[in-house]
Amino acid sequence: MSGSRRAAALRPAGCLAVLAIVAAGADARAAAAADDEPAVTPYRPTVSTPAALSAPGWLELEAGWQRVDVRPPNRRDSVPYSLKLALSEDWGVRIGGESWVNGLDGDGRRVSGGGDTSVIVKRRFAAGQRSAFGLELGVTVPTAAAGRHSGSGSTDYGATGIFSVDLSSVWHADLNAGLLQLGSAASTEGRLQSSWAAALADALSARWGIVGELSGARRTGTRASGQLLLAATYGAHRRVTLDLGVARGTTSATAPWTLFMGATVLLTRLY
Repeated sequence: MSGSRRAAALRPAGCLAVLAIVAAGADARAAAAADDEPAVTPYRPTVSTPAALSAPGWLELEAGWQRVDVRPPNRRDSVPYSLKLALSEDWGVRIGGESWVNGLDGDGRRVSGGGDTSVIVKRRFAAGQRSAFGLELGVTVPTAAAGRHSGSGSTDYGATGIFSVDLSSVWHADLNAGLLQLGSAASTEGRLQSSWAAALADALSARWGIVGELSGARRTGTRASGQLLLAATYGAHRRVTLDLGVARGTTSATAPWTLFMGATVLLTRLY
């Protein structure tokens, strides 16, 4: 194996090692913290997001590793991340994307380097003690290096409506409906994409949980995509939640399998 290929192969392991160190460090700090400190608010690992915001004034990190079987034997490895900050109980902002991408896409092209970057503003609307609505407005800018095929190459704009509800003391549901305006598309394809996602989570115990989700997207001139996601979560501490799961494509236009793992960590209080 050449030096460049060896380095590419070691990158996922290195990224996961860094993630483990960050999570362990946050867990150690959390163990010494007061019990009245806020808990982490994971958006991972589902496509949908809840109406809830993270603890106001606290910086929260989500990161992990993901492998997508685009069209066997082609694969796409990536390290997605998201930094979240709630400005108040009802307003928040997050910045996210893919810090690293490597593999072959569905057309057999080599994909490498960093991905695009999204900035999303979120508004929460309380609807009682057990439910809430949310609205997200975002823009994705082409920060991926030209020629590496790790980004879209255009600026995209999106909006997502959210409804979240606690069905019982252990069951929780999130429903999302979104629209994405692509900056560019083939002449035979539309630029407006609609999407939806419905997730149902169950708290099995104080630390363990499971989540299932169906999601899909549709755009004129293309085949509809869809997937079924199943994952397990583990609360290592109030400020650290780990996740592991798999997604199965439900249409011919969707990658057959996606494997992922990651963590959500409440890092530090900014104000």
